[in-house]
Amino acid sequence: MTPNAPAASGATGAPLRVALVGYGLAGSVFHAPLVSATDGLVLDTVVTSNEERRAEARAAHPKVRFAASPDELWERADELDLVVIASPNKTHVPLATAALKAGLPVVVDKPIAGTAAEARELAALAEERGLLLSVFQNRRWDNDFRTLAALIADGELGEVQRFESRFERWRPQLKGGWRESGDPDEIGGLLYDLGSHVVDQALVLFGPAVQVYAESDVRRPGAAADDDTFIAITHENGVRSHLYVSATTAQLGPRFRVLGSAAGYVKYGLDPQEAALREGLRPVAGEPWGEEVEQMWGRVGSGESPLTGGGTPVRTLPGDYPAYYTAVAAAIRGTGGNPVTALQAAAALDVLEAARRSAREGVTVTLPGTLPHEEQSVS
Repeated sequence: MTPNAPAASGATGAPLRVALVGYGLAGSVFHAPLVSATDGLVLDTVVTSNEERRAEARAAHPKVRFAASPDELWERADELDLVVIASPNKTHVPLATAALKAGLPVVVDKPIAGTAAEARELAALAEERGLLLSVFQNRRWDNDFRTLAALIADGELGEVQRFESRFERWRPQLKGGWRESGDPDEIGGLLYDLGSHVVDQALVLFGPAVQVYAESDVRRPGAAADDDTFIAITHENGVRSHLYVSATTAQLGPRFRVLGSAAGYVKYGLDPQEAALREGLRPVAGEPWGEEVEQMWGRVGSGESPLTGGGTPVRTLPGDYPAYYTAVAAAIRGTGGNPVTALQAAAALDVLEAARRSAREGVTVTLPGTLPHEEQSVS
């Protein structure tokens, strides 16, 4: 099979048949709705043995089939064109490996793996098999990120010097589950959860990291995994990124504060797409999606805080999560490139691993190698 070669359905022009492994938050709120909304894709099978989740999936996607385990997918791989892995983090590597060995293109939710080495091994396997392996880094299609990328590309900020990015929440009570587990095998905690997003965005915008410093704490009573983490990255081009992820922030800071030689950009509030998907809203071709009210627009200016009227409001571009699966469908059919490669995900994991070491040992970590510039691109 040639790289990213279409499977049976793709070859005939019929919709590509997608199997979704896992129907928890990631599967039900993000992947299933976005796959179903993408022209050229059809949600064929959901893998879950949980009867309550099956009922939810059936109500939302009446024609979907079910499998009790991923092994059932490998047995009928010739009936499928793509496997989406939205199961707990610790299962990502073994399931992606099994899917690729079964001859199926794969989308893996972030983080693709617990280590950069594992991500690179998966990338090598996908290349060897000539199959698509893509990572769901949906925050590249956030409204504020798209807006910031455009401002930088247009030179509105001058030379960017510091990038501050916050993904903060106020969740003083534990929710329970593997994401808050202290077991390293679970790959839980905010460093690998929200940190996967903010680090990926920083690398896409400003290129490879050369030094990493981090502070990571467990703040909430009874918590076992990090819930308040700060990461400082020095990029190869000299930009410094200061990244905050937290579940214990009583007063939320700006989502972005970006300081350049000519102006700064400050933006509050989260992209509205996740909230819309949680509420059951779905993207429809030709209809508005990911739009933000004018009161939430960020401001560009210099010399005064936006909270006291400084700067000029800049319309926030619409968020566009549907663009990810549109690109995946094109990549499988051989008409487009992989929207997020496993090597890009490995570069982010290099930073996350360095951050974990930095926080544990109280040192600044210098990265031994960097990702080639051509592997980084602004979507």
